[in-house]
Amino acid sequence: MSIVIVNEVRRGFYLDSVALMRFSKAIATLQGVEEAALMMASPSNRQIMTDAGLLNDVSIDAEGGDLIIGIRATNADAAEAARAKANQLLDQPTSSDGDRAKWRPKSIRAAVKANPDANLVLISVAGDFATAEARKALRCGLHVMMFSDNVSVEDELSLKTEARDLGLLVMGPDCGTAIINGTPLAFANKVPVGDIGVIGASGTGTQEITCLIGQGGGGISQAIGVGGRDLKGKIGGITTLMALDALDRDPNTRHIVIISKPPAKVVANKVVERIRASKKSFTVCFIGAAGWDLPENAQFATSLKTAAEQALGGKALFADFDASAVAKPASASSVCGLFSGGTLCAEVQTLFQAAGEPVMSNAPVPGAKTITEGGDAHAIIDLGNDEYTQGRAHPMIDPSARDQALDKAMTDPSVGIVLVDVVIGYGAHEDPAGHLVESLGSSLKGETLIIASVTGTDGDPQGRISQIAKLEAAGILVAPSNADAAKLALACLKLEC
Repeated sequence: MSIVIVNEVRRGFYLDSVALMRFSKAIATLQGVEEAALMMASPSNRQIMTDAGLLNDVSIDAEGGDLIIGIRATNADAAEAARAKANQLLDQPTSSDGDRAKWRPKSIRAAVKANPDANLVLISVAGDFATAEARKALRCGLHVMMFSDNVSVEDELSLKTEARDLGLLVMGPDCGTAIINGTPLAFANKVPVGDIGVIGASGTGTQEITCLIGQGGGGISQAIGVGGRDLKGKIGGITTLMALDALDRDPNTRHIVIISKPPAKVVANKVVERIRASKKSFTVCFIGAAGWDLPENAQFATSLKTAAEQALGGKALFADFDASAVAKPASASSVCGLFSGGTLCAEVQTLFQAAGEPVMSNAPVPGAKTITEGGDAHAIIDLGNDEYTQGRAHPMIDPSARDQALDKAMTDPSVGIVLVDVVIGYGAHEDPAGHLVESLGSSLKGETLIIASVTGTDGDPQGRISQIAKLEAAGILVAPSNADAAKLALACLKLEC
């Protein structure tokens, strides 16, 4: 069988990376197509396409502002049909007003001119261009949410320093979640408006906490993402401290939750001192960290669920859920966790360790082994980590990113339990639960237990109740939160056959 590689360069053609990933997935499913990618021609993207065998000529004439179509197919007809479909998708109007496509500004300045009341821009361009666009936005007086990743730490520090001097926020880079004035941005959920503010250096951690707060009868005033590196030593918590000041001044915010993986000590000390100076109450959730020396107006939470409960004034969530009553015997002693949410992955690791169970991960929390160390430990994997997402959609967008790992776990006789998250909301796949059930197929009739939780709300496009119903109908054990799913897995291990 001969392999055909087809490339096309579209000059000066930009489209959001999330849309390009969706189009790439659609093209890759066409008959005779082995792989496909539609990417901006940045050096890093070109390398990804080269490594994936999608460029027939590595010296192809394309610049950073151009778009490359790369298709690898089993025959010429399939390749040409796929190229035609790619162009059709790229040329379709992004929105319409009757039969006429609406005008879309092609620059930040044009967008500001067309929308003079706007005060925030969401940037989702390739990392090579994100810094320049963010700087333009700041100089137009706009707060910035940088969904883009692959931005250097030096550029992040420069942007955040400039923004602080201008009294503006830079959320990110790699900021996946925010809720501003009740509006979900990027990967976020439809939650009630209320008096709890959230500052998150974690996207799925912010999603889990805001959804749990909503399910517990509370609401969110603002959820401000800061990017995963903000609390590192090089950045110094610039956006976190600014967000703290903003929420402290906000009369609609009663309680503030801060979510992060363990921060640099010097930065944590700055945050603690800022909390100490506030008259409001706080919950600090540094996933994977030990107890923290906090002032009287703050509590430390060891899990996302505990953080939500503290924010709700100590209200117990899902008190009627009894993991031991729901548990079933595991057929083997090993748990494989396959997570689309990095902080959900970290939360499970900490809960397993607290129960005396050894864990290993590609994104280990303190005390956990790395995957390369191996050994007799439960494998808790973050499928949203860079090694899995380079050149392809995040598993929250494309849940098929979990399929191969899922199939491997389900056929491993040493694995008795597979633990997964299902994250819904704006920006996420339209039916991740349905895809999971379809992917498992006949494996659902095997001995391996599948345990899941759904991060989301009934107000989300996918509907939390609907997603849970699909999982339960397939025989999957569903827990009301990620933390409860971990406890259920631990309970099942105790009943091992």
